[in-house]
Amino acid sequence: MSEKDIVLDLQNLKVRFETEDGVVYAVNGMDLKLEKGKAIGLVGETGAGKTTTALALLRLVPDPPGVVECDKLELNGQDVLNMGIHDLEKVRGKDISMIFQDPMTALNPVFTVGDQIAESIFLHENCTYAEAQQRAVEMLELVGIPGERATEYPHQFSGGMKQRVVIAIALACHPQLLIADEPTTALDVTIQAQVLDLMKNLRKQYQTSLIMITHDLGIVADICDEVAVMYAGTIVEKGTLEDVFNHTKHPYTEGLFNSLPNINDRKAMLTPIKGLMPDPTNLPEGCPFHPRCPYANEDCKKPQVVRNISDTHYVRCGAYDRPGFHIERKER
Repeated sequence: MSEKDIVLDLQNLKVRFETEDGVVYAVNGMDLKLEKGKAIGLVGETGAGKTTTALALLRLVPDPPGVVECDKLELNGQDVLNMGIHDLEKVRGKDISMIFQDPMTALNPVFTVGDQIAESIFLHENCTYAEAQQRAVEMLELVGIPGERATEYPHQFSGGMKQRVVIAIALACHPQLLIADEPTTALDVTIQAQVLDLMKNLRKQYQTSLIMITHDLGIVADICDEVAVMYAGTIVEKGTLEDVFNHTKHPYTEGLFNSLPNINDRKAMLTPIKGLMPDPTNLPEGCPFHPRCPYANEDCKKPQVVRNISDTHYVRCGAYDRPGFHIERKER
C-alpha cells in the first residue's frame, strides 16, 4: 500500500494507567496501518486492550491516571498525537468517529435524537442549525428510522433503534475512519444482522475505513478485510481474512478458533484456552501468552520479534525458530 492510501498510521502505541494499586499496562507496543476504504477487525479476549486502543486513537484516555506514549499517530497525514485541543475537536466526529459499546448509555436522555445528530453536523459542517436538523432527519431515514421520530427521546426507542441512532451520529459528517466498539453486543441476532448490513452498505457508500472491535469471529469474517488478533495489549497475529482464518500461525489464534462450537458435531466438547488472561499489572516476561501456550518452552520467556509470513501476514511467536514447527487447526 502506498503512503497516500493510508488513512491511519499508528506506531508503537503504549497505554498505562498509574493507580495507587500499581501500574496497569493496557497497551504494549501497538502498530497498525489501515488503508482507505478498508475494514480491519480487532479481536481478542476481554482485557486485551482493544477498547483502550480505540480511545487512544481519539485521545480520550483519561489523564490522569492514563498515560499514552506513541511514536506516531497520524490520520490522513495529520499528526493527531500533538494536536491542540481546538484542532482535535475539529477532527473528532468529522474525520474520525466512534460507535461506543453500549447504545443505552451513549445517548443523552434529555435531548431528542434529532438534536443529538444535528449537534455533530452543526459543529463540523458549514450550515445553519435548521439545515443541520434537516440533515439529521435524512440520517435517521438512512439508517432505517422514520424521519418524524427525530423529535423523540432515547427512552422511546428500542435497543436496536438506539444503536441505529448512534450509527447515524457517527456517520453524520461522513468520517474517513469509523471505530465500532462491539456494536452488536447488546442486540438480538436479527437486529445484529440488520445493523451489520447497514454498516456494510454505508461503508461502501461513503468509502469509510473501519476498525471493528469484537469478540465474534463470524462478524469479522462477514464485514472485515483484515484481522488483527490482540493479546495482553499487543497484536500477536495480523493478516487478511485468508491469512488468519485459513493459514493460522499463532497458538493464541489457534486457541480462539478451536474454542468455537463445532457445527458439524453438536455433541463435540468445547476446547477452551486453558488459564486466564495475565494480570496487566504483572505481565509475564517474553511472550505474554506463554503461561497458557501448549507449545511454550524456555525460549518463550525471551522478548519476541515479529516474523513476516508474507507481505500481508505476520506473527509474533518465537516457536517458529524451531525447525519444522507448525500448529494444527481443528476442522470445523
